[in-house]
Order: sequence, then C-alpha cells, then structure tokens
Amino acid sequence: MTDSAAKMKPLQNGDLSEDFFDMNYSSWEVRCTLIVAGFMFYSVVFLLSHMLGLALSLTYRSLAAKEKVFWNLAVSRGLFGIQGLVAGLWALLKDPVLWADKTLGQQNWCWFNILTAFGFFLFENAALHGSNVVFKTFDLPLALHHFFAISGFGSTLIWDNIGHYLPMLILLLEMSTPFTCISWIMLKVGFSHKRLWKLNQWLMIHLFHCRMILTYHMWWVCWQDLDKIKLYVPVPQLVVFFPGLFLLTFIINPYWTRKKTLQLFNPVDWNFAKESSRVANGERDMTLKKAT
Repeated sequence: MTDSAAKMKPLQNGDLSEDFFDMNYSSWEVRCTLIVAGFMFYSVVFLLSHMLGLALSLTYRSLAAKEKVFWNLAVSRGLFGIQGLVAGLWALLKDPVLWADKTLGQQNWCWFNILTAFGFFLFENAALHGSNVVFKTFDLPLALHHFFAISGFGSTLIWDNIGHYLPMLILLLEMSTPFTCISWIMLKVGFSHKRLWKLNQWLMIHLFHCRMILTYHMWWVCWQDLDKIKLYVPVPQLVVFFPGLFLLTFIINPYWTRKKTLQLFNPVDWNFAKESSRVANGERDMTLKKAT
C-alpha cells in the first residue's frame, strides 16, 4: 500500500481546494466511511422525496406503490447525475493531472467521488433487488447495468493503483440522468404537452448522443494507452471494464437514445405501460360484468 498511498497524496494544481478532499484514502476506515456516507446520503434523498411527494403532490399520492418507488429512485438518480456531471466534466476539461496520465493519474477529489459513487451503487442495487422481491419482478437489463456499475467501481477500490480519468468519464455518462428524472416526473404529472417537457426531452436526447460520443472517446483513450493498460491494469478489472463499455457503446446507449427519441413524439411511460394496460383491462372487464 506504500505506492498506493503515495499516489493518493493531494496534487496541488491551484484549481480545487484540497482541504476538503485531503484524506488518507489508503485507509479502509476512510474508504468505508465515505462509502457509507454515499449510501446514507442517497437513502435520505429517497426518503425525503417520498415525504415531500406525500405532502405536496396529489399525483404522487395517487400512484401505485411500485411507481412511488420509481419516482423516488428517479429523484435520487437525478441528484447523483449532477454529481457525476460535475466530476466528469472537471476530469474531461479541467484537471491537468488526469490528462497528463490517463492510465495512472490519480487525484484526491476523484477518490472522494469514487467512494461516494460506490455507496450510491450499493443503494441502487439494494433498492433494485429489494423492489424485485417485494413486487415479484425482475428487470435483467437493469440488473446487468447495476452489476457492471458496482463491479467496475469495486474493482477500482481493490486495484487502487489504476488512474482515475476513465472512472470519472464513466460518472460523466450520468449526464442525462437529471433530465430523465425531470422527463418522467413531468410525464406522470401530466405535463408532457408543455413546452418545458419537450425542451427537456430535446436536451436529454442530445445528451444521450453525447454519451455515445463519450464512449467513443473512452475507446480511443484505451487504444492510445493500450501498452500501459496491458502492463498495469489487472486482467479481472479488464474483464469487467471492456464488456461493460461494449454494452454501453453498442447496445445500451443506442437503445436508450432511440427510446427517448420515440418518447418525444409519443409521450408514454414505458416503465409501467403493461401495468396500466392490465389495470385498464381489469376495469373494463368489471364494467362488462356489471352490465351483464
């Protein structure tokens, strides 16, 4: 851990205040504290969203339990998306240390974001699998997405000599999440005909295209630093990273971009379309029975 601890020392560049991020990130006590802090912070956001929804929104109170959970998760994800957007843009556009060495360059502020993000991914997995048990559902694509997220950041904690540039760009992929949150909530409230919803949808679609470009940039970085990656990055980490990046580049991003584009012209909540259809069919059957 001596080499790792040396790499985790603050790197003064005059752009960020190091005081806030100046911690001993080689200590597992510090790491676990920040992981728990990330988990608890987004759990509190989830609960606050629920309480505010009950107090302020008639729409929220009328939703089914599963939709309420999705609403609160959307709010938590939206806030995490802001964290990822800020951290990712700083790495991509501002931090000279990460740009100088994209394979091994590390910064303390990156460690802070990696650890709190891992806490968020723990929260996300707990919420996903907990809701699957309660509501007797299973979303395989979402489960795979969450698996690669938590495995990727978990591997960064185990093999802690790896650089932070690519992990921060992975966080930047959350750039579309706040707009997805706004889109879904406005859709449930019945504002899909408003200009604000359509503007948000346009911005979200644009950011999904930016996500695709960002994944191409990540492939380019890997290609440029391939020799260093072979030398310094452990095989288990590569086994997690490259399949995940492949899925994002060629399946997940194109699929989501298409779905959100279709949603612009046909504002439908696909997440609960089947449930709504079953409810409508059940109500129609009950009406027919009463009529007969």
